[in-house]
Amino acid sequence: MQDARPDPQTAATRDVVTRYHLSWKARDIEAVLALYHPEVEYNDFFQNRCMRRDDLRDYLQATMPTGPDDFLEHNDRIRIDGDTAFIQYAISVAGGGTFRASEAITVRDGLIWRINEYALLVQPASQTSKHPSQRPATSRLGLSARQLGMLARDIEEYFQHSKPYLDPALDLHQVAGATGYTRNQISYLLNQMLGQSFYQYVNQARLEHLLKLLETAVPPVRIDELAFSAGFNSLSAFYRCFRQHTGLSPKAYLKQLL
Repeated sequence: MQDARPDPQTAATRDVVTRYHLSWKARDIEAVLALYHPEVEYNDFFQNRCMRRDDLRDYLQATMPTGPDDFLEHNDRIRIDGDTAFIQYAISVAGGGTFRASEAITVRDGLIWRINEYALLVQPASQTSKHPSQRPATSRLGLSARQLGMLARDIEEYFQHSKPYLDPALDLHQVAGATGYTRNQISYLLNQMLGQSFYQYVNQARLEHLLKLLETAVPPVRIDELAFSAGFNSLSAFYRCFRQHTGLSPKAYLKQLL
């Protein structure tokens, strides 16, 4: 009868990669670094970057999950073939598409010797034709797929919790200063991945705020006053945004709502 047990190399690879995976999940940078071979090579092909052992601490600090909801969504079990493990996962981008990512991890001498990481942005159909290729711009920004996912989440949380859009003078410089990202990084996320300009994104947040106000509004409703209170500094921009997102004029929407 053929021995069904895995070969020693496969078993050793599984042990190392399982510990690596659990260390990532526990956000233990030191444990992750301890599993890297002194001659490790980490290739992040999405941002066209090759890193060695001395580069990886900063990379881990920038890409490792920071909260309980930041775990990657694994699409399949970890597959092992001799000295190499294959991992597939998804990274959701708030308000945009999803990265389909994979890693090929090679183990040597009981440590991780090489990682080849690939990522492809799968956008909603409405955005696919607008921006057919993301890689060159992303490579110049120096952001990995994980970092872009974290950037989208951080911007969304900032808008939800701090409501900066209520300031009619809000600009990109203020958002960058408050979130710790650069203006170029935020612009890239909005323009290339979400298909919106900064002011389109801000006005959409203002409109969503106003629509929530309308749910509890008591007649007579002064829609123009509500628009200004939500941060709109132009009635023409407000009416354009309102019709674009609801398909109705404010007057028709109110008639339907009330």
